[in-house]
Amino acid sequence: VPVQKQVHVPMITKVQKIVEIPQVEIVDEHVHVPIQKHVQVPMITKVQKQVDIPQVEIVDRHVHIPIQKQRHVPMVTKVQRAVEVTVIETVEKIVDVPVVKQIEVPQIQTIEKIVEIPYIQTVEKIVEVPTVGETV
Repeated sequence: VPVQKQVHVPMITKVQKIVEIPQVEIVDEHVHVPIQKHVQVPMITKVQKQVDIPQVEIVDRHVHIPIQKQRHVPMVTKVQRAVEVTVIETVEKIVDVPVVKQIEVPQIQTIEKIVEIPYIQTVEKIVEVPTVGETV
C-alpha cells in the first residue's frame, strides 16, 4: 500500500498598497553678520624717572652716666631694759559638784472594780434506772 504524503506549499500573493511620502521643505534663514571696523585706541605708557633721594644717617652715641642713689641704713643699737614679769601661781583644788538628775517616776493608779462573774457548777449524780424484770 503506497503512503500518500500531503505537503502544504505557501502561496505568495501580491497586494498593492498606497503609501504617503512626506515632502521635504528647505527653509533658508538669513543671519546678519556684523561688520568689523578697526579703530585706533591711544595707548598710555608709564615712563620711570630716576630721582635722587638724600639718605639720612642717624648716629647714636651711648654715654654711660653713673646714677647716684641715696639709701638710709638704719643703725642698730642694743639696749638692756629691766622688765617685771608677774609670776602666776596655780593652786589646784578638787571640788565636788553635785549633779542634779531628773528621773521620771511612773505614777500608778489602782482602781478597784467589783465584777460579777457567772460560775457554772456541775453536779454529778448517779441515778439508778430500774430495768424491766428486775425488782428493787
